Amino acid sequence: MCEVILQSKLTCPFCGFQKNEVMPVDACLYFYECTCCKKLLKPKAGDCCVFCSYGTVQCPPVQQHKSCCRK
Repeated sequence: MCEVILQSKLTCPFCGFQKNEVMPVDACLYFYECTCCKKLLKPKAGDCCVFCSYGTVQCPPVQQHKSCCRK
């Protein structure tokens, strides 16, 4: 089993601001407020969370090939 990566760099699709964030191990993050432009990020259609949509690393449940929180 591969080690789960817990840090991902989120990129705001509105302003391009990037920030490293620690992901929750057992949950998906559906909403995230950009610290720069204050817009609310939501997952793209078909993605379970903002990390899967806008991060450099997918969320831990997806990395572990487990069922995601949003089904």
